[in-house]
Amino acid sequence: MKFLKYLIFIILIVVIGLAIYVGVQPNSYEVERSRTIEAPAAVLYDNVIDYRNWEAWSSWVEKDPDLIVKYPEQTRGVGGHYSWEDKDGAGTMKTISTELNKSINQEMQFDDFEPSQVNWTFEPTEDGKTKVNWKMSGDKVPFMFKAFSVISGGFDNMIGPDFERGLEKLDSLIVLDMQKYLVEIEGIREYGGGFYLYVSSNADDSNIAMKMAENFGEVMRFAKANGVQTIGMPLTVYHEMNNEAGTVIMSNGIHVSENIPTPAGSNVLCGYIPKTKVLKSELFGNYTNLQHAWGQTMQHMVENQIQPSDIKPFEIYVNDPGLVPNPKNWRTALFIPVKDDSE
Repeated sequence: MKFLKYLIFIILIVVIGLAIYVGVQPNSYEVERSRTIEAPAAVLYDNVIDYRNWEAWSSWVEKDPDLIVKYPEQTRGVGGHYSWEDKDGAGTMKTISTELNKSINQEMQFDDFEPSQVNWTFEPTEDGKTKVNWKMSGDKVPFMFKAFSVISGGFDNMIGPDFERGLEKLDSLIVLDMQKYLVEIEGIREYGGGFYLYVSSNADDSNIAMKMAENFGEVMRFAKANGVQTIGMPLTVYHEMNNEAGTVIMSNGIHVSENIPTPAGSNVLCGYIPKTKVLKSELFGNYTNLQHAWGQTMQHMVENQIQPSDIKPFEIYVNDPGLVPNPKNWRTALFIPVKDDSE
């Protein structure tokens, strides 16, 4: 009997000691993790700002498939929120403030406890990637949370690995999403034709992007310096395409309303595409997939016995990558002029 009393006394002392130890732990905490992701800040921000996207990369959903997530009407932007329930209780998350493509501030609350602050920042790096920083902090930690923290070895050990896994999954998801592309063959259409300013050059797979940027830049500087009004989006005319060697001879330019005389010796010239029948297709995706898009378009011509005309094939860049950060949403229209009897 005495042994039992001593045992109870010892257990009581241990419990009291643990309670005191837990009670004297700091009332505040901060957990922070970062990851550099090969994607534009705008693409990452656009994903994180909408709670409907979180399930796809949440480490908590991954660990507990039975977790119940509830979405209200608004899940995106300031005032957007969502809630969840799991074996440990219920919680809510709400977006408090944002700075477009730069930061997101949120408030997370478990049951009726004091809310914690969640902060995201998206910092572009010099090499075109983005450093994503995810932080959670609180300054009124309840006793129960302190106890969980002690058992887990501290808040950093309790929350940090979930942040790391979440950022890892976000990285994979975003990178794969940016690689998606689709080619649609629209069929025989009529192209209205028109004049265009252009600069021509040779290029290969290693420098075609750089050459295009240089040529478009020279055309736009010429147009601005000479007060020329441009029309629509940039285009590229392919005079020669060698897919096996990965080389092209191309003209990069933009439409204008009339024939524009250019000075002798100028790299910028004015060309004309006549009104003509074309086989039109469209690439939805990164420009790196253009070779595949041209291949599929040409294969469609072969399979359907469509004969090309003497007018050179060309492509028009339908939207501006500067305004559409995710490459999977870039659009390029491809045109192969065809003989009139190809309908």
